[in-house]
Amino acid sequence: MKRILMVCLGNICRSPLAEGILKSKVDPNEITVDSAATSNYHIGSTPDPRSISTAILHNIDISDQRGRQFQVSDFDHFDKIYVMDNSNYRNVKALARDRKDIEKIDLILNTIFPGQDRDVPDPYYGGEDGFEKVYKMLDEACSNIASELSY
Repeated sequence: MKRILMVCLGNICRSPLAEGILKSKVDPNEITVDSAATSNYHIGSTPDPRSISTAILHNIDISDQRGRQFQVSDFDHFDKIYVMDNSNYRNVKALARDRKDIEKIDLILNTIFPGQDRDVPDPYYGGEDGFEKVYKMLDEACSNIASELSY
């Protein structure tokens, strides 16, 4: 069983969407997907209502997810850790114990734009359209991840 973790700052906007999107594209008997935050701002919270409504527009239900903070033990539990932006990358990398941990981390948009280290913009302070734009980016990235995982 492959295990994938999606990480953003608060685990209420981008990473819950990425978790839900990837789950919709893979066999749950073969691939486990979870999400976490680099911060402790929203532990136990449901995703942002705008993330939930954006996901629902695409027939994905993320309303049962709850925010949690990334832990060092996540390096042991997950095969790949996709972060949403360079700040998340630095925060997760700072918790890495060794090169093996670091090799598990990548920016999710590198699946679309290899080696370009582009950020998924945080839609939290924007309007509804920002969530749809983020959804489209994550949908493309998760399609690439799902294809890669099926090999």
